[in-house]
Amino acid sequence: MAGLIPKDFIQDLLARADVVEVVDSRVRLKKAGRNYQACCPFHNEKSPSFTVAPDKQFYHCFGCGAHGNALDFLMEYDGLDFPDAVEELASMLGVDVPREKGSAGSGPAVDKQQQADDYALLESCSKFFEQQLRSNEQKERVIGYLKGRGLSGETVKHFGIGYAPDAWDSILKQFGKSKPQQQQLLALKMITENDSGRRYDFFRDRIMFPIRDRRGRVVGFGGRVLDKGEPKYLNSPETRVFHKGRELYGFWEMKQANKNIESVVLVEGYMDVVALAQHGVTNAVASLGTAATSDHLQLLFRHTPLVICCFDGDRAGREAAWRALENALPLLRDGIDMRFLFLPDGEDPDSLVQRESKQGFEKQLKNARALTDYFFEHLTATMDISTDAGKSALVGKAKPLIAQVASDFYRETLMQRLANVLGRERSQVERLVPGKKVENSGGKREQRRMTPVLRAMGLLVQYPYLGQRVPVHEELVNLKAEGAKIFVALHKQCADKSVNTAQLLESWRDTKYADSLRRLASWEHEVLEENIEQEFSETYLFLIDSYLEQRLHELQSLGNEELDRGKVQELDQLVKLLKRR
Repeated sequence: MAGLIPKDFIQDLLARADVVEVVDSRVRLKKAGRNYQACCPFHNEKSPSFTVAPDKQFYHCFGCGAHGNALDFLMEYDGLDFPDAVEELASMLGVDVPREKGSAGSGPAVDKQQQADDYALLESCSKFFEQQLRSNEQKERVIGYLKGRGLSGETVKHFGIGYAPDAWDSILKQFGKSKPQQQQLLALKMITENDSGRRYDFFRDRIMFPIRDRRGRVVGFGGRVLDKGEPKYLNSPETRVFHKGRELYGFWEMKQANKNIESVVLVEGYMDVVALAQHGVTNAVASLGTAATSDHLQLLFRHTPLVICCFDGDRAGREAAWRALENALPLLRDGIDMRFLFLPDGEDPDSLVQRESKQGFEKQLKNARALTDYFFEHLTATMDISTDAGKSALVGKAKPLIAQVASDFYRETLMQRLANVLGRERSQVERLVPGKKVENSGGKREQRRMTPVLRAMGLLVQYPYLGQRVPVHEELVNLKAEGAKIFVALHKQCADKSVNTAQLLESWRDTKYADSLRRLASWEHEVLEENIEQEFSETYLFLIDSYLEQRLHELQSLGNEELDRGKVQELDQLVKLLKRR
């Protein structure tokens, strides 16, 4: 794993970044008073409820509850993990990301230069395969194969398709001239080693499809045989830069071709993606020899409201579709959809679009089964639901699956369909399938009583400069009120250094308080802007008074033997102070 990114660098990065520019680079914003607005990119809506506040460097959607700083937006919109989001934001600002060396408990650190060298080597391998497509002695055979598959030179170039020569050591000779270079090739699985220590190319005599990550970097390859041979497709094994469960073939190319992605077609093979693009269907992606994982589906649902699984109708295709559905259930939310299209035996998206063109293929997609239809079609395929035993078996299979669904709409629909299939009343079925408690996502406003401490915290999170307007009173950590210790910690942060909302919240990332503080950042306080400082000061004074009264009661409750001279003096001072107030 890479070394840790220094927290100070992340804070400085957020200070330099403008969340408005970051969001506007992906979603067109319009000025709306002091803030900016757009239709939310994370859920479907017709009128804009997505707001970006330049003064707070924070975005918030009042429809679905999405919120965060510039890093959060890149993570959600581009489907990046946190380190990659930092790298992306740094790249946008033209700065390099420093890395700390591994420390106790942090795991081994990989030098940043090593990671950059890995991506550079894989890109060079990709260019080598492309060059071999044009210059290798097998070029007529290879180009003839691609033309036979209906691919144009433009499409081949667009996807960077190449050829791995029919030799044991093409890559090894080209890029493995030294032992360190060979070790890197081994680590990236571009060459392999047998039991006797002999090293040779991993891919040989195959059409090569470079696999790019969400930032367009080559992270691995898929190789297809030209003639008969097994396996038909050979994928790069897992490496330090390639993880099959996270990457989708064609995702980066799809993002480049489509500003707004209304739907995504999930297919099984590289050639399906390429053939569809050749015919103008540029919204197809493929999983890399595995069923669609939760990570795959989360990524897709961040960018589109509709995923259509277009698989072969054979047993393998149906099993892949069912695994995709199972992985999608916990991710279903209102406003997104998943459908399933099974092609006839011997047919695949490649052959279908070749025969019926883009229009014919898209017409087939319109006939895709709804998720709820396929759900029950699959479950009832091997049972006789006309019998009590069959109905009982259906409940046993459906119950744990429906319990995973977070979306009210999908849960209600599946429950009603289950009742109809069983021939039971809905109320009877509800007793069989217990309700699922769903965390508040922010779409429905949280009914939380705003105590004085929470009110002060909310104002401080939204206007961190307030922390420098009043002195820090550390004794408030002893106030018997929920959140008092967190409020003092926030106050000290804001008093010590000028920060904005985005920076303040970033420092609490990965703590158990992060979600609560983020909700406070989008809390509607309904205080006029010119009255913010007065509101905070009055709330703060109330907290101090509350602490003084608490301390007074504590001292008054002590017995005479517990009251020493110092406590008696403190008691007198508290009485006088509270009287003056």
